Amino acid sequence: MESSGTVAERALRAPAWLEELVRTTPPPVPWRDVVRFAVTVPAPLAVAVAVEGGIEPGPVLGAGVFATTGALAGSLAPQGGPLRDRLRRTAAATVFGGIGLVIGQFASGGGWLPVVVVAVAAALAAFISAVNAALSLGSLQLLVYTALASGLVTPLSAVAEVGCFVAGTAWATLTTLVQYATERGDPDRTAVATVFTRIGELLAAAGQPRAEDARRELTTALNDAYDRVIRSRSRSAGRSRALSELAGVLNAAAPLVEGAVATARAGVPADPQDVGAVHALAAAVAGRQDLPEDRPEPLEEGEPTRRAVRHGLRLAWNVVGDPEERAGAAVPPIRLDWRLRLRDLVDRTLGSPDTRGFAVRLALCMTIAEIARQYLPIERPYWVLLTVAIVLKPDFGSVFTRAVQRGAGTLLGVLLGSVLLAALPRNAWVLVAMAAAAALLPWARGANFGLFSVFQTPVIILLLDIALPGGPGLVGARLLDTLIGCAIVLVFGYLLWPQTWRAPLDEALRDAAHALDEFVEAAFTGSPAERRRARRRSYRALTELQTQLQRRLAEPPPVSTRAAAFWPVIVQLERTSDAVTEAVIATRHGEPAPDLAQVAVLRRAIRELEDDIRAHRPPDDAEIHADGVLAPVAREVDAARRLVRDAAPGRRPGTAVADE
Repeated sequence: MESSGTVAERALRAPAWLEELVRTTPPPVPWRDVVRFAVTVPAPLAVAVAVEGGIEPGPVLGAGVFATTGALAGSLAPQGGPLRDRLRRTAAATVFGGIGLVIGQFASGGGWLPVVVVAVAAALAAFISAVNAALSLGSLQLLVYTALASGLVTPLSAVAEVGCFVAGTAWATLTTLVQYATERGDPDRTAVATVFTRIGELLAAAGQPRAEDARRELTTALNDAYDRVIRSRSRSAGRSRALSELAGVLNAAAPLVEGAVATARAGVPADPQDVGAVHALAAAVAGRQDLPEDRPEPLEEGEPTRRAVRHGLRLAWNVVGDPEERAGAAVPPIRLDWRLRLRDLVDRTLGSPDTRGFAVRLALCMTIAEIARQYLPIERPYWVLLTVAIVLKPDFGSVFTRAVQRGAGTLLGVLLGSVLLAALPRNAWVLVAMAAAAALLPWARGANFGLFSVFQTPVIILLLDIALPGGPGLVGARLLDTLIGCAIVLVFGYLLWPQTWRAPLDEALRDAAHALDEFVEAAFTGSPAERRRARRRSYRALTELQTQLQRRLAEPPPVSTRAAAFWPVIVQLERTSDAVTEAVIATRHGEPAPDLAQVAVLRRAIRELEDDIRAHRPPDDAEIHADGVLAPVAREVDAARRLVRDAAPGRRPGTAVADE
């Protein structure tokens, strides 16, 4: 019999969905980002206050406010990853934020012109966001700064506002470069490189007492690498080429891991050449040195475990040596014709039903928010537009989750910001409070969207109150504006669209596998027109799959956790489709056409993979053998089947063999 205390405890518990919604996994404190945000965000405003001799309304203070908005956008844009990706995201935030400031000039006042401008900007943002992660971030900045410019009145001209904004993002870019120069390396890339280091150590320990410890360290390294890369992908607003390449490297390492574990279990000393080559792979992945051009020669004789290690080593060597080249492609990949690239872009944007549907929902919500801005008697009406833009931000994430978390986070953030405004005098202490709130942003971003809003809102409130001072009644007005914006999103962006209530990831995964099977058939047996159509269907299915993945990643656990486990499988399907494209190009340039019997075997494996996904069963371990241009495709399909097997509940992708 249960005690009354247990019954009372159950009676007081919140609903399960709400517990999952507010649950956070305490993220590590990114101290370098904390320092960068604390210094970068308030610095332009601090310069303006120092020049003016205090917080006094005027052009100097206005310049400081817009430069600080640019610094905030430029600080939030770069996340982890290579420097080129960080700069690409910062450039997207700068360009589209500046465009938003210009468009916002036409979205102020009353009448139908602001309504049309906001609706067109929203639809444009939705289509732009479907291209990649950097443009998804840029499209958000487009909407945010369109909303701000529609209601923020300063003594500066539009050109001066944009100039100050760009100066702020330039300052943020400088601090990003300083941080990058002092970092030891990209943590995602370092984690993947550690896997190869541990493989080398396991091979070196084969036949020795410490082999078992080395195997456990390899398992830990694999878990850490997949966890880190998947976590980074879950925080990304869209596709990230760098993360996909790292996931591809991890996927390609699976045969090498199998060979290394088998070698250690058999107690057979590894070939010293293989040990050195694996450490060379680790150095190349980490970016410490280039991979030598000549990969190790294949082994036709000797111990089976040594041959397995050499086979896995050569597969990984191809992928690490040139991420643009799929394992063992018969010819160097040729850049696709601009018309094909344009068709792919159209497929991801105008040709995608999900993208078109999202554009309609976003435009509808922003239009209703603009009408509310014009006709509702609220003090700062642009805050409604701003709330809708951030809640329904263009990355196909969970509308319900984001609306609830944003509403609750903004509510707490408004209260926190209002307390700070009431307690602090209008002097340098406001800058100190802004720096403290900004410093918490990178940490809160790693937890969940609601906690991030708790600390982002005070930064914006402190900044806007400096530009447009308000009275005590502004607190209630801002809370009302936030609730109105969240209500618009929940009703017109969620409840009216039943298809948004679920993200059918399994169905999209099966559709992508089916389209891939048809692509393989048309690639080697169909006419050029059939190949083009099948290729477009395959890549369109992959685009829809990425969209469904993005929706699932935005949900609270355990939905997002399960979706993240399948992300390496999705990357592998994309790699397989790319390998088929490259095989077609190779045959077009003189390579022998593949054996149709091998094509049939490959297609049967893909169909079985589709059935395995539908039935949630692990595929068999049989390896597909193919020659010529079909060999890289077969290896990619093998990797996809292995990942489906390892993605079973409770198992991390790629670690099953190491755990055995």
